[in-house]
Amino acid sequence: MKQVLVLGAHGKIAQLVTKNLLAHDIQQKLFLRNSARLQIEDPAKEWLIEGNATSLFDLQQAMTGSEIVYANLAGEIVEEARNVVAAMKAKGIKRLIWISTLGIYDEVPGNYGKWNHEQLDGGYLETYAEAASVIEDSGLDYTIIRPAWLDDQTEIAYELTYKGQAFKGTEVSRASIADLVTKIILDPELYLGESLGVNKPNTDGDKPAWYN
Repeated sequence: MKQVLVLGAHGKIAQLVTKNLLAHDIQQKLFLRNSARLQIEDPAKEWLIEGNATSLFDLQQAMTGSEIVYANLAGEIVEEARNVVAAMKAKGIKRLIWISTLGIYDEVPGNYGKWNHEQLDGGYLETYAEAASVIEDSGLDYTIIRPAWLDDQTEIAYELTYKGQAFKGTEVSRASIADLVTKIILDPELYLGESLGVNKPNTDGDKPAWYN
């Protein structure tokens, strides 16, 4: 049975991925700082691991036996990226799915790009860009995912852009990102070495329609 380590398992996207994977023959290690915040649905397929991604020791312990690492992290993101890479190399794990954010390559055009900088500059966008660079330089079999601004709609509707292409659209559902992550976990050969922008089609504009 394939084993996946989910880092930041309490995150909204991560919880959707976890539910998606329950329908498949996959074991999931759910890694988070406070394990009391999550309840597992299937003890035969899921177990909780309490730890911090700023701890290389915690990550190495959690990675034992895993084949894929899916990282849905926040906070000290550069340190976490370095630790994830180091732990994966120590454990001989190659496949990584890394959630980042739009704008790390200054790839968002027009007024939306300006607005995105206004919202995310000053420590957030810069650190996510640096963390993505750590992943890209790691030698791992990575996929970086750069979502548009997220909402909690249940629809699954998305399109992809690649590194070097202008970002499209302004918004996307967490369910769509979870669908993409799930597909990659089920078929790890998908999107190897790619950094994917993800948006809902036909949502071009100066900012997300729902943003006040």
